[in-house]
Amino acid sequence: MANEIKKVVLAYSGGLDTSIILKWLQETYNCEVVTFTADLGQGEELEPARKKAEMFGIRDIRIEDLREEFVRDFVFPMFRANTVYEGQYLLGTSIARPLIAKRLVEIAQETGADAISHGATGKGNDQVRFELTANALDPSIKVIAPWREWDLRSRTQLLAYAEANQIPIAKDKRGEAPFSVDANLLHTSSEGMVLEDPAVPAPDYVAQRTVDPEKAPNEPEIITIGYEKGDPVSVNGVKLSPAALLTKLNELGGKHGVGRLDLVENRFVGMKSRGLYETPGGSILLVAHRGIESITLDRGEAHLKDELMPKYAELIYNGFWFSPEREMLQALIDKSQEYVSGEVTVKLYKGSANVIARSSANSLYSMDLVTFEEGAVAYDHKDAAGFIRLNGLRLKTWAARNKKARG
Repeated sequence: MANEIKKVVLAYSGGLDTSIILKWLQETYNCEVVTFTADLGQGEELEPARKKAEMFGIRDIRIEDLREEFVRDFVFPMFRANTVYEGQYLLGTSIARPLIAKRLVEIAQETGADAISHGATGKGNDQVRFELTANALDPSIKVIAPWREWDLRSRTQLLAYAEANQIPIAKDKRGEAPFSVDANLLHTSSEGMVLEDPAVPAPDYVAQRTVDPEKAPNEPEIITIGYEKGDPVSVNGVKLSPAALLTKLNELGGKHGVGRLDLVENRFVGMKSRGLYETPGGSILLVAHRGIESITLDRGEAHLKDELMPKYAELIYNGFWFSPEREMLQALIDKSQEYVSGEVTVKLYKGSANVIARSSANSLYSMDLVTFEEGAVAYDHKDAAGFIRLNGLRLKTWAARNKKARG
């Protein structure tokens, strides 16, 4: 395959691993490399990535601000479904990969590249997410996964390769890094090294985006989030773009220690892994969205969404964002959001985010129906007798059969 590859688009962070991959691609495939660095709100300066790429002689260097697209077209659609994987994980890494892979494919098409390349290892989920996206968007594109091809199997070998090829090594990379971090506007994910043993509590210094809930302010903070058709549009009455809104909620949630999660999850590739996730803004949005849905969705709609959500979450986690089944589920989810508009009031305090009020012009909540006083809406308490009798008919039949069988 090496002779067929003339140009490759590389997902490039500027870190040690992708810098080694860049050099390895040049040596192994003797090809031109286009670097692509996505700004997804990871909070890092991205210009050093440009300078490193220039050092390797790269002529086509792409650094793109994708924050608005990321939140608007990936995060918000996912949150319309109240998506959590295995009951807890808000899929911060999973939902970022299809966007990065989409742009890799698009840049390859724009530049006439023969292949794309990524730095995901052969043990992780990301290789699957990148490559399934590429399969869905361009069946003819080739994918180069160096971790599945080269013979560099350890950190020591990577460092030796870097030194031999005069690749700059950050000082903190010469020893064993205490943990690895992946970040974007939705979350930070810390894994490996000091976090590998699930029986050992995570050290305090691992947290990147949230304060220790015990050290959070002693006074709660009350915020109001406005919704239109299932998507948040304002915080405390101020209209914000999707990325700006999530940034604001990250700031508020992080200050109050909201959104920390120590999780052992089941990877798609068949192993368990432990990570510390921080999703302050996302955790607020999850409870707020369920709050506004509680008064605007019919019971049937709400319960059906809850039944379908685990399948939807699994599709995203496993890399099937660009799949017919995810698009089918999305259409159903989006249909349910037509009347999900209004305001939700949330209290932030010592690691918690709790809905304390909600209102909507489209509310299905009827004071007349639920009041303990005499309501204006006709509700005959006697009707409940027939309702119970019909629902209990099969239970009576079942119980009578069992009693007879036992003699």
